[in-house]
Amino acid sequence: MNRVSPRLASRRTVLLTALLLAASGAQAARDIDKVNASIHARAGEAYDSLDTVNGNITIDGGVVVDSADTVNGAIQIGDQAEVDQAETVNGEITVGQAVRLGSAETVNGEIRIQSGSSVSQSLETVNGEIHLSAVQVGGDLNTVNGDISVLDGSVVSGRILVEKPNGGWFNNNSNHRVPKIVIGAHSEVRGELRFEREVELFVHESARIGAVVGASPTRFSGEQP
Repeated sequence: MNRVSPRLASRRTVLLTALLLAASGAQAARDIDKVNASIHARAGEAYDSLDTVNGNITIDGGVVVDSADTVNGAIQIGDQAEVDQAETVNGEITVGQAVRLGSAETVNGEIRIQSGSSVSQSLETVNGEIHLSAVQVGGDLNTVNGDISVLDGSVVSGRILVEKPNGGWFNNNSNHRVPKIVIGAHSEVRGELRFEREVELFVHESARIGAVVGASPTRFSGEQP
């Protein structure tokens, strides 16, 4: 009968312990829930939900997060992070490069996404701009009073919808301004562009768009209309 030397047995024990610790660390996604404080999701850790009421949420590059939600605060997502859902009421959502994002929604704040990022679902604001630079969006772009800029070869697989203001508190008296919609060079909106209120619609001569309802597009050839 072969016996295992004490030294080999010790090595096996150390290796097994290290593997178990690594596995448990990989699975231990954390929830962070605060009220009057900001949240920082740091690189090297896994997170499930990040929730605060009065505070910003900062997500480092490469971090994986299921959901990030705040009421009065901004959400900043670093390069190459993965976030399934990001929502705020009074704050902006800024997304770095090569980020994988599920959806983002804000009321009083813009959504700004940098190049190489992808959004599997939709983006929605009420009083904030949606700004895309070389971004792939699988769903829709929805707003009420915000501008929309689809630039640098961005592709929106769904539709663009600018809804009619309902006069509610969240519209923030912004319905007196006319939203500006820009579809830039080599960009594409595959779905319908539907406008339930007056807008200014500018479409680059190299861009491709679906059917337009409720507005007359103005073509342009430079970097900006």
